Parts: sequence; C-alpha cells; structure tokens
Amino acid sequence: MKIAYTLVRIIFGALFIFSSAAYFFNLVPTPELTGSIKAFNDGMEASVYLLPLIKGTELVVGICFLSGFFVPLASVIISPIVINIFCVHLFIAQEGLPVGIFVIVANAFIAYVNREVYRPLLIPKN
Repeated sequence: MKIAYTLVRIIFGALFIFSSAAYFFNLVPTPELTGSIKAFNDGMEASVYLLPLIKGTELVVGICFLSGFFVPLASVIISPIVINIFCVHLFIAQEGLPVGIFVIVANAFIAYVNREVYRPLLIPKN
C-alpha cells in the first residue's frame, strides 16, 4: 500500500506541476476549442483571475504532493478543482474523461490513506 500511495502521490503531483507550468510558460499550444468547452473556457478566461488562481493552486499542491509535505492538506485544497476537472470531462469534453477519472480516483485514494488525519475534523463540537 505504501508503494502504491507514493507512486500515486508522485504521479498526481507531477501532473499538477506540468499542467501549471504548461499554463504559465505556454509550453503546450492550446488546441482550437469549439462548442460548450469553448464557452466554458472563454468564461474562465474572461474572469481574468480564475485560471491563474487555479493553476497557482495546482502548482503549490503539486509541490506538496511531490515533496511529501502537507499531503493531507494539499488533498483537501485540491478537492474542488479535482471535482471540477472530473465534471467538465464528464459533461462537456468527454474525450478527456480518463484524466478526469484518474484525478478523482487518485485524490480519493490519497484521502483514504490519510483518513486518520481527517478524523478529528469530523467530530462534532458541543
């Protein structure tokens, strides 16, 4: 289990670091988008702040996953982004669904392995 956890954590972190580096440094040419995914992407770009915020968050979280520091916190921080990646690929751009499935399963696996860290957060206070 420890080897699988380390492998998933490193692949997950590398994916986020590459994704954010590709965005900030224009490493990968953006394909021509059409239809719903174009409208979605245009809306995110029109907000001006949203894509840099998401990609900056992905960079920090990716560094946490690769270094092994603050992994449970990084998993919580990246959860809304992972859910959005999965939903975009499920409902708008199905060709990327394998990536969406990977990120949601990988984050769930990392959270499961660290479940004892989250236990105190789920205790109701009086």
